[in-house]
Amino acid sequence: MSAGMSGPPLDGHPADIEDAFLQFDKRLCQLRLQYCNDGAAPMVTSPFASPFSSPFSSSFSWDDLRIVLAIARAGNLVAASAALSVNHSTVFRRLNALEKAIGTKLFERLATGYQPTEAGHRLIATAELMEEQALALDRDLSGRDTRLSGKLRVTASETMGFRVLTEEIAAFRKQHQGILVELAVDNRVYDLSRREADIALRATRPAQGDLFGRKLVDIRWALFASAGYLKTNPAPVTLKTLEKHQVIGWAEQAAPTKAAAWIGDHVPPHAIGFRSSGLINQFMAARAGLGLALLPTYLVAADPALKRAMGPLKDLVTDLWLITHRSLKDTARVRAFMSIVGEGVKRTLSAFER
Repeated sequence: MSAGMSGPPLDGHPADIEDAFLQFDKRLCQLRLQYCNDGAAPMVTSPFASPFSSPFSSSFSWDDLRIVLAIARAGNLVAASAALSVNHSTVFRRLNALEKAIGTKLFERLATGYQPTEAGHRLIATAELMEEQALALDRDLSGRDTRLSGKLRVTASETMGFRVLTEEIAAFRKQHQGILVELAVDNRVYDLSRREADIALRATRPAQGDLFGRKLVDIRWALFASAGYLKTNPAPVTLKTLEKHQVIGWAEQAAPTKAAAWIGDHVPPHAIGFRSSGLINQFMAARAGLGLALLPTYLVAADPALKRAMGPLKDLVTDLWLITHRSLKDTARVRAFMSIVGEGVKRTLSAFER
């Protein structure tokens, strides 16, 4: 169940669940008092449909506050509507209706985007606290779920989704057909505390104390090129001779990575004739003969079109971690996925390194 949406009751712990809803509604009341300490303000409805909730009347709803938060974070209606997966006109209409209902403007419509007014800043601060409470309650209730069913949101990089993860998810689904797996293939780091995903495969150790995970394997990197490129560019590929080759680099606007840093440290700018912001495109560029590509070895495993030109590199090794939020680690479907898929990914990647 996600914040702002109702869901089926969880099996067991009825007293604890009732207490959780009542505590959440109590917090909403406190937040309302903070927001309207100098005058009347509309009531806010709870984001959870619960038979235990206190009797909230509604001048605006939690969905209205989600729209306000999305606009504040995005700075414009188009990006806000994309973040909420709703139509642009819906966001426009709901914001105007909300401002009319409370009798004050929440955003200044400027050429540079939407800027919160003083009233907007106050409502945004309150909504953020409510969102934090909603997410905490959502994680707490989800963490008690003992059913091997429901939706599981997973995020992984494009290379992991392309080469390894999909097959392991297929094996997982054969054992647990009641679990819907939703895979977000994205190099962006999803915020697990905000329930953007339930589980993440990441190339870095989790730094936040509220995350739980385990390291699966070391990822090795090497320079690869097509047979055609190596035939027409016979110079040995070493650190000293990279300047004599064409090397595929990272786009300047790409997020910083260890691989991009290695290229920047060892490859002179004149040797880079093509740049890309993604490893899959760099992989395809190397297959097309555009030059040497620095790639994780598992991505190129068993691909006859690419030949290893140099490596694995001793000074470039990255981790692969399987991570979830600490409050979700004992959820049945999360525990099953981390066990089955985690072991499958570890086994497959370890085999590539032999």
